Amino acid sequence: MKVILAQPRGFCAGVKRAIETVERALSLFGKPVYVRHEIVHNTYVVNRLKEKGAVFIEELDDVPAGSVLIFSAHGVSQAIRREAEKRRFRLFDATCPLVTKVHAEVAKRRKDGHEIVVIGHKGHPEVEGTLGQADSGMYLINNLNDIATLQVENPEKLAYVSQTTLSVDDTAEIIHSLKTRFPFIVEPKKADICYATTNRQEAVKLLAEKASLIIVVGSPNSSNSNRLRETAEKNGATAHMVDNASQISMDWLAGHEYIGVTAGASAPEILVTEVVDLLRRAKAESVTEMHGMEESLVFPLPKGLK
Repeated sequence: MKVILAQPRGFCAGVKRAIETVERALSLFGKPVYVRHEIVHNTYVVNRLKEKGAVFIEELDDVPAGSVLIFSAHGVSQAIRREAEKRRFRLFDATCPLVTKVHAEVAKRRKDGHEIVVIGHKGHPEVEGTLGQADSGMYLINNLNDIATLQVENPEKLAYVSQTTLSVDDTAEIIHSLKTRFPFIVEPKKADICYATTNRQEAVKLLAEKASLIIVVGSPNSSNSNRLRETAEKNGATAHMVDNASQISMDWLAGHEYIGVTAGASAPEILVTEVVDLLRRAKAESVTEMHGMEESLVFPLPKGLK
């Protein structure tokens, strides 16, 4: 049994920035620091920040007046932003800059009179935030079937954006279908699916060429981690997603000569290390890292925390 580690894997620039935003706020202002929604979708990260004094909330009513409040990496609607400013919290915005880019695209297109089709998963906090960038003219679609039933006011004045953590291949198919039904639809200048999601899915495709079993480290509510598992399966590998090494069954390993390991963009490397340690104890002969794209992007912290 041989283990191959995907490259790249784990934390992206937006996740690193979001976590550091909470840690820096705790360092500067002391605990508690309030965070609307989980700062990123990873159980280990959230629990670790809770231990340091972060309090994760969903409703602004749960935040005492004058408190430090941080918006999560997934972004928030304009209504929540306005309400938070009205309540005079000490606000810091940890929204990933690549999500902010999508929000800016929505604002620009709505100002120009375009209706917006949002490609994404209903109920995901990033999607809720994007839909909340405008009071009207927004349509959510999740799959090809939704396109067939989509009714808009003006098909000649339409644009689309997407969630940043979707399947690259599935979204390309949806976009092609959108363009077929709505020939005048306007696309973003740059694809909305982020570099980290794209790079990790491409790495899993390469990994699946060698590894017949792929273990994805990521929490159940992590969209990009779920997409990695799906990508592995679509490329012929058996795939399992785990929050940590304790969830791995030894039965999974039987009959697999090469086992791949990757991690979603919100999963820390320490969890990958624990998975590798378990596989070593299960008599893995070797652990190697595949060649892949080196990521060097860094996002600055919000103003007031630098």
